[in-house]
Amino acid sequence: MENILEIKSLRKKFGQFGVEDVSFSLPKGYIMGFVGKNGAGKTTTIKSILNMLHKDSGEIKIFGLDSLEHEAEIKAKIGVVMDSTFFEENWTLIQTGKALKPFYPDWDDYKFKQMLNTFGLDPSKKIKELSRGMRMKIMIACALAHDPDFLILDEPTSGLDAVARDELMDILKAFITNENKAILFSTHITTDLEKIADYITFIDNGKVMHSDTKDNLMEKYVMVKGGLGILNEDQKRLLIGYQECKVNFDGMILREKLELLPNNLATEPVSMDDLVIRFNKGGIR
Repeated sequence: MENILEIKSLRKKFGQFGVEDVSFSLPKGYIMGFVGKNGAGKTTTIKSILNMLHKDSGEIKIFGLDSLEHEAEIKAKIGVVMDSTFFEENWTLIQTGKALKPFYPDWDDYKFKQMLNTFGLDPSKKIKELSRGMRMKIMIACALAHDPDFLILDEPTSGLDAVARDELMDILKAFITNENKAILFSTHITTDLEKIADYITFIDNGKVMHSDTKDNLMEKYVMVKGGLGILNEDQKRLLIGYQECKVNFDGMILREKLELLPNNLATEPVSMDDLVIRFNKGGIR
């Protein structure tokens, strides 16, 4: 498979904070969910991909091209939605589109207006008059108006109601039917990942802990439950996100390590919620 994005040993530090040795790749034709708690390094990684931050070291290639040496060429074929708008507050939505048009050779006015209509946005409204959800919608409309080959979305469904989230998921599904396109999106909404993600990359404390297909990750782990007192301390440490209540415990474990636990425990498949929550809670991975 040909990769649309390749990151090798990315490092960007701000004192004690930043990302360290981040490496992962995204093949063409697929959607990757980029997951991690707030402050884990998702936005730092995305801004480094876009050269909004200058990396300390490492290599980033998009479309097989170095992200710095071919920046203008690459950005003409990328659609970006960040977690906040960077548009001029006093511009109307139509003025915003006109201002962006010269930067993208493939900008389509009709498609832009169509997206505004799909999201129920008034073209005459000013950016400053928009709610957070409406601001997210105008950024999505701008990102798609020039028919990009690669979408990078940082919390794209933040601030959207359930109907608008479903509309966006449908748009992304339609976008990815072209096998030469790909999507990287960070989100904390696990239902979005369940619906459309093919790959999951989990980052914690600035380091990639897991990067695999969603199906492989969900097959690799299993949830276990049982009564208190069944496990010894070494067995408890095998569980990711181990927690106890008054009478029982639960946690997630690598399926290959199940044989190290008592055979009378209840097991069930993991959900995307389980993966995200338990990875955030920590434990032996």
